[in-house]
Amino acid sequence: MDGKKTGWRNYLMLNFNNVIRWMIISDLVVIGSYGLLAPIFAVFITDYIEGANIQVAGIAVTIFLITKSLTQIPIATLIDKIKGEKDDFWVVFIGSIIMSLIPLGYIFVKTVPQLYFIQAVYGIVTATTFPAYMAIFHRHLDKNKEGTELGVYYTLTDIGAAATGAIGGSLAYYLGFKWVFFLVMIFNLLGSLSLIFIKRDMKTGHWKDLWIVRK
Repeated sequence: MDGKKTGWRNYLMLNFNNVIRWMIISDLVVIGSYGLLAPIFAVFITDYIEGANIQVAGIAVTIFLITKSLTQIPIATLIDKIKGEKDDFWVVFIGSIIMSLIPLGYIFVKTVPQLYFIQAVYGIVTATTFPAYMAIFHRHLDKNKEGTELGVYYTLTDIGAAATGAIGGSLAYYLGFKWVFFLVMIFNLLGSLSLIFIKRDMKTGHWKDLWIVRK
């Protein structure tokens, strides 16, 4: 097979295993949907939340990142103590579903403390989901195609976020902020639910194994 055909097959993920293919599709939809929020989130905060300003928008981002950073390693360490992959899968699947509902919370935010609370929850859920997701993804990379599959993952998700970012402002202008958050939630749910197609490829593992001391 010549290089040109191989390249297109890679972009279409025809050469990838089932786990990698569906995880890329899932993140393409999820990350792409969050691209809708990129150009409008700060404007939403300053215009629609009582007492909020550009400083509040910056603090909101900081709360998310600090919460995620402080909780990510302890949670990842806990997940690693459980043998097998099924625990990783359920953490990713359930965590992704919960994360999908976060945009719905923004619709009902009225005050700055409420915004900060949602940002903290968002950070904790992300810290729980991301390490397990990456553990599964890297574990299932095809031998001798690791660079290609990682490259396709980042290329497609970046393109998805760029494409939706270009239209996020227009949707907010014509439909309103609430509809944008609602659409983000819907696409997030679709992307998260698509992960069910990798469940059969997960190796064994049980929550009870958390209490088994490894040598």
